[in-house]
Amino acid sequence: MSSKPIATVTGGCGFIGSHMVDLLVTHGFTVNVVDNLVGGRTANIEHHGENGDVRFFNMDIRDLEPGHEAFGGVRFVFHFAGIGDIVPSIERPVEYMSVNVQGTVKVLECARAAGAQKLVYAASSSCYGLADVPTDEAHLIDTKYPYALSKYQGEQAVLHWQKVYGLPANCIRIFNAYGTRSRTSGAYGAVFGVFLKQKLEGAPLTIVGDGFQTRDFLYVTDVARAFYAAADTDIAGEIYNLGAGKPQSVNHLASLLGGETVFIPKRPGEPDCTWANISKITSELNWQPKVSFEEGVERILDNIDYWRDAPLWNTKNIAEATKTWFQYMQE
Repeated sequence: MSSKPIATVTGGCGFIGSHMVDLLVTHGFTVNVVDNLVGGRTANIEHHGENGDVRFFNMDIRDLEPGHEAFGGVRFVFHFAGIGDIVPSIERPVEYMSVNVQGTVKVLECARAAGAQKLVYAASSSCYGLADVPTDEAHLIDTKYPYALSKYQGEQAVLHWQKVYGLPANCIRIFNAYGTRSRTSGAYGAVFGVFLKQKLEGAPLTIVGDGFQTRDFLYVTDVARAFYAAADTDIAGEIYNLGAGKPQSVNHLASLLGGETVFIPKRPGEPDCTWANISKITSELNWQPKVSFEEGVERILDNIDYWRDAPLWNTKNIAEATKTWFQYMQE
């Protein structure tokens, strides 16, 4: 029997989760991956390949029960599994609450039963709504749409299990993660996936609003490092904001990618700026971002063929996909 420590990564075939698996393997862990492969994640299964240090469990987190073998002997649990698309949450609130809240509770119960030394939850900065910037962890919570609500309630469950059941846990509110292996299929979503397919097809990049809105983009390997730091510490019961602390405009991103652009209507309820105050995570966990925005974009362009089979979005189908958003959301 292997003497290596064990970690469980839910959503381990997803964007951030797959990079988390890579990092854990380099730290000498055997990694149990729990993923239902929704959203075209099979390529990341192939990436994990025949690595004997990675074991795969194809299942929905809502089907987990205490004692499941994916949590046997586990030291750390990293919980990334959930529905991450923001815009469709307006149309599918029940599913979002089921997966992101009840699914999280199932993971918590498995981690508790297994006696995990630490659980780290992938929370979302969307809980702040239209926030003052730079945003610290004490900022008012204002969930504007079902995705934000579901991720925040999942976070509250994690902290409740810490308080009531003594499960050591930390929560990391991710701002804008980007990098290789981000989602290539499914609903209209994150700007990188949209732009990369458009660039591959020679189509104009669809910039929302005037493009001067800024996002606190953080490269995915830096995200994974932060989650490891939040696990490999005696600190528990804390919330950390996670970004680069250097917001970048969408226009700057478009200029780095190159090509024609077209502007589409600004969406109500979306912030003009996201900007994480990262002083807490840098001071308490001794973490710092390492990959510059320009270097990160260059890495993505070097792997752009990954998005070859992604859906191509244009002004017409974006308008259709966001119709419900405009119906319900207000500034």
